[in-house]
Amino acid sequence: MKLKEWLNTWLNKYQKITIKLRTYLKYTDIINKHINPILGEYELEALTCDVLQRFVLYKLTYGNLITNDKLSDNSVIAIISLLKQSLKKAVFLGVARIEYTSQIKMPNIKEKEVSAFNMFEQQKLESYCLNSKPNYIGIIICLYTGIRLGELLALTWEDIDFDKKILRINKTVYTITRNGRNEAYIDKPKTKQSNRMIPLPKQLISVLKRNKRKSTSSYIITTKNGGIVQNRSYQKSFKCILKKCNITYKSFHSLRHTFATRVLELGMDIKTLSEILGHKNSMITLNRYSHSLLEHKFDFMNKIGKLLDIYDL
Repeated sequence: MKLKEWLNTWLNKYQKITIKLRTYLKYTDIINKHINPILGEYELEALTCDVLQRFVLYKLTYGNLITNDKLSDNSVIAIISLLKQSLKKAVFLGVARIEYTSQIKMPNIKEKEVSAFNMFEQQKLESYCLNSKPNYIGIIICLYTGIRLGELLALTWEDIDFDKKILRINKTVYTITRNGRNEAYIDKPKTKQSNRMIPLPKQLISVLKRNKRKSTSSYIITTKNGGIVQNRSYQKSFKCILKKCNITYKSFHSLRHTFATRVLELGMDIKTLSEILGHKNSMITLNRYSHSLLEHKFDFMNKIGKLLDIYDL
């Protein structure tokens, strides 16, 4: 059996019913754009370690389909991860006799660099958003809860318990392309841990109550006709806000990093932060924001260093 035939069977028979639509579309994209054009015609038994290693090296050198330049290490790792899943299943089912993906030499996964707004930039953002369009309250929500963009755009007023001052995260929205058109798609949160409750500061509750009185939609962030705002549209608005505030561009996700940085500066422990952010475990939080703790490490080390004052050196 050729690889392209097996990938089609694996994806639609063994994966489609168990994964989210977003993941299914991502897998389809990887297969059609990256794997099949190079390896699709190979018989499964012909996918030797040498063939797969040459595929990896090619992608690392010329794999970017837009620039024909290097494809990022993490993108290549994602491609091989998909191949590994499918070929291991082929061996398990007896479709292939052996697979060699575990023998491939791969680059190490690189943690994405965390970029946060400084306090001055945050204050400029807050001032602009609080005195502008109602939809810009989303920027404030992210700065004070750390929620993801998809989680923000899926929020309805019912997700806020104003009496208990609790925000419930139980869904997310992302953009999918079907029949050449982009559309917003609501799904469950990213992970089991992403389904969570976040305490809200009373100051944010006051702002949200003000916006709710003026709102005619069930969604907190909404289009003119009361519908869901698409991710790219809100990202575009965010980019415009940064330009108007004369703030150097950072991605929307930097709002999440900014929240994490601020609360760590205020002394929040990693376990609590991990639960608020909806990470799978505290180690993810610790590894991602260890740089934010460096200043606190210096503070504590300087405190213990003061003990040296009792000695006559």
